[in-house]
Amino acid sequence: MKVPFSLALLGATSAWAAKASLSGVNRVTNLPTVSNKFIVEVAEASEIPTKRALGTPHELLYRSLTERKISFDVHKEFDAPGIFIGAVLTLNDVTNVLNVDGVVAIRPIRTYPRPIPVLSKTGVSPGDKGLPDSESTHIQTGVDKLHAKGITGKGVKVGMRVVPVYLCRQADVLCSLDTGLDYTHPFLGGGFGPGFKVAGGFDLVGDDFNGTNTPVPDPDPMDCAGHGTHVAGIVGANPGNEFNISGVAYDATIFAYRIFGCEGTVPDDVIVDALLMGVKDGMDILTMSLGGSDGWTEGTGTVVSSRIAASGKVVTIAAGNDGASGSWFTSGPGNAIDAISVASSDNTVIPLQSLTVAGVTHDPIIYYDTFPLPVTGTMPLFATSTDTTVVDDACNPLPASTPDLSGFVVLVRRGTCTFVTKLANIAAFGGNTTLIYDNGSGFAAIDVGDFNAVLIQAEDGVFLAEQLAAGAHIEVTFPQSGSGANFADPHGGLVSTFTSYGPTNDMFFKPAITAPGGNILSTFPVALGSWALLSGTSMATPFMAGSSALVLSVKGRTAAVARGARTLFESTALPISSSNTDGDPFQSATQQGAGLVQVFDAIFATTILSPAELILNDTAHFAGPQKFTVTNTAKTVKTYTLSHVPAGTAVTVDPDTTFAVDGPVPLSTDFATVTFNAAKFTLGPGQSHQVVATIKPPKVDATTFPVYSGFIHVTSGTESVHATYLGVAASLKNKAVIDNTDIVFGVNLPIVLDSAGNVQDAPVNYTFVGEDAPTVLWRQSFGTPVFRLDLVSPDISFTPTLESRDKQDGPGISFTHSHNGGTFAKVPVIGSLLEIDWLGRNDDVSVLDNTVLLTNAFANGSVIPNGSFKILLRSLKVTGDPTKEADYESWLSPIIGVNA
Repeated sequence: MKVPFSLALLGATSAWAAKASLSGVNRVTNLPTVSNKFIVEVAEASEIPTKRALGTPHELLYRSLTERKISFDVHKEFDAPGIFIGAVLTLNDVTNVLNVDGVVAIRPIRTYPRPIPVLSKTGVSPGDKGLPDSESTHIQTGVDKLHAKGITGKGVKVGMRVVPVYLCRQADVLCSLDTGLDYTHPFLGGGFGPGFKVAGGFDLVGDDFNGTNTPVPDPDPMDCAGHGTHVAGIVGANPGNEFNISGVAYDATIFAYRIFGCEGTVPDDVIVDALLMGVKDGMDILTMSLGGSDGWTEGTGTVVSSRIAASGKVVTIAAGNDGASGSWFTSGPGNAIDAISVASSDNTVIPLQSLTVAGVTHDPIIYYDTFPLPVTGTMPLFATSTDTTVVDDACNPLPASTPDLSGFVVLVRRGTCTFVTKLANIAAFGGNTTLIYDNGSGFAAIDVGDFNAVLIQAEDGVFLAEQLAAGAHIEVTFPQSGSGANFADPHGGLVSTFTSYGPTNDMFFKPAITAPGGNILSTFPVALGSWALLSGTSMATPFMAGSSALVLSVKGRTAAVARGARTLFESTALPISSSNTDGDPFQSATQQGAGLVQVFDAIFATTILSPAELILNDTAHFAGPQKFTVTNTAKTVKTYTLSHVPAGTAVTVDPDTTFAVDGPVPLSTDFATVTFNAAKFTLGPGQSHQVVATIKPPKVDATTFPVYSGFIHVTSGTESVHATYLGVAASLKNKAVIDNTDIVFGVNLPIVLDSAGNVQDAPVNYTFVGEDAPTVLWRQSFGTPVFRLDLVSPDISFTPTLESRDKQDGPGISFTHSHNGGTFAKVPVIGSLLEIDWLGRNDDVSVLDNTVLLTNAFANGSVIPNGSFKILLRSLKVTGDPTKEADYESWLSPIIGVNA
């Protein structure tokens, strides 16, 4: 991937309902990559025999760069034969590096944000008995049955990369990349070093590292953020604590390696360094609860993770928390082909609190908060309205007759206006403690800003309002301990809505599997309260790492077992419905993968199926007949029956906008059909049978790019395993990749903004003094394998596929300089400004600014001569041929005058 930084660019996004302002476009460099810093991968010496005598692959690279007069600085070297050999270099002339002997690939260094849980409740009180214990997740997945058999991960070492990251040093290790680990926690062993649960590790970056400064490593991987400690507890917290918390593999030994500082991001060269350290140290399992939206399998951290998994290690990585952004929005490095990308399911219980009432007879009333509302003493209840049908309760200023509310708990009905508006009107009369009762919109967490307010259920609120209307005097108390309640989560066991949707743009099966990740109670740094309730695929990922440790502890820590772990977990998983309503389809495999992990079944299955992922691709590359092998490892004869259970077909794209549909992605009941070469067969002990499944896509509207999926079950008696299939009922080459609508900014994109931030629609000269430079602004409505910006002649004979804003003929601005350049896809090019390979799409939920401020230089650092030019923007369609002009979407800018 070549990423020269010559033009200002933006892949901005906005909710469709509200236009974004062009004035909000930042005229600064703001990309998810590090400027002019790349990871150059080189071939092993054995792969370049004619150069073997010239030295190591690194020496050959540096010599070749010097001979070509390419300036470079070396920051780091990687030397892991069989997995990855390369170096981190600062470069300007990227294009010529690709022509150097032995260079395999060059990729920009990408940065990843520190993991941020979707829900975060810290400082749980040990006396709060209402919090869920870990058995709720263990029961869902069969871990409880393994613990009952004494299978607890004993003898396995778990390494974790702490944001701080964890790595493992021994051959019997499970490793995690995360944020660090508070090893002083009594239920994580209380110490650090040999003989303790956390037996070793290292800090690769230091507390002050923020992703842009120089790492300062040290030997102490102490967690300063909390995330890594929570992850560690999910893997290996000791039982016997006041919350009945126990890790999935609580007898495992943990090695912690930290890759995040206390704040900021991490570049993937640090991630690669940590991964290769783990391999060198002999770890069996690596786990990373981190990532960022990507959409492709080509990032360096992603590629290295995949190669490590293929070499015989288990690698578990978070699938991402971008479910609101819709399909085709997977995370790297979780896109690693051979790794286990982990989705999240919600816990079956939610830890909430309860209040008590006096003056009327009623059970304790549950309110939606993890911890007791900090209100001591008993207070009378006042209702802003006793009309239980009022739709806009407290949405307007309260009447002047309202008493001083500072001594009351105030009851108000949900509806019409924001919670903060209601609470501000109540606060105007001194009210500082409020109960908001639901109106049927759903009992869930609400945003009350800085106000002291909680949500109660509709029936409880109606009861209180009616009693007040009848003249009852009601008093309310918020117990500060012992008031917790395990509230049955109505979405418990379903896929967490925050889980990112796949598949990858190159049609890989991500996520792979689901594990509990919503409302998970685990350890937290002692200084931050010792316990915390967090939600995210970050929590589901260590659950899978711990599950893998249990598998290895029973089946053996061999490369073959590790390589087969993903297939074993997928084939024995439990498919998850899209809702708790009878008749609704199963959730799309694009969000749940193969289903909810069943660890007990994975370990004791006697029917082995491989492969468990059946990828049908798109209609242009359709692979309808799929084959997988069923093997009977039992000591008895088994008769098997095949059956097909479809999942909901994900309607991924809005055909009117070409944008991805925001999540939750709607599901269609237009299903694929499946036939088999034999629907029933019998196998003796040790025998195998190859199933040929012929899958026909559903007949649906291809402009919505529907992704269909489902499960092919292989059943014998009470045992059932399955393969999961996935395909798209459209040709991906037909998917628009550039947004050329006015939906986001109110003007048709792409556009050039002048130095004042206005849309340029006529020729403009730029001096490149100060901020006098143009900005190119565009959005990717879909991922692209190749995106590029080139300078071309202003009178070029070329018809772009997207409408140009420049309506003039001829150059408009005239200069006397001549220009020499090459061609690309038959288009004469004066010089390259920018190329980004494997660029993901923008979303429509959060604004993602990718900006680069224009300089008067080409991508290779050479100065652009004064003259008149246009900018040619091209974005290759998915599955398109990069050598064919017709496979690109293209756009020509207005005339840009360089007068520097």
